[in-house]
Amino acid sequence: MQKKIPMRKCVGCGEMKEKKEMIRVLKTPEDEIILDTTGRANGRGAYICNSPECLSKAIKNKGLERSLKSQIPVEVSDRLKKELS
Repeated sequence: MQKKIPMRKCVGCGEMKEKKEMIRVLKTPEDEIILDTTGRANGRGAYICNSPECLSKAIKNKGLERSLKSQIPVEVSDRLKKELS
């Protein structure tokens, strides 16, 4: 029996991909928004493809805000874009 591959949906482009191919954007219990490189940190997560375009789409179409259930300040989205590029 083969192992099930965990799939996640990108909040930018809406494509389903393998979890390990994607980047997790995380809202910590302290309401801080960070990139979770391990994929194991505690908090509410949203997944995006490993591309700056998908991050821009996710911010523009409010997919990231919906998933994390909070407003995303401009400086946070700029920092995420820098970390991703």
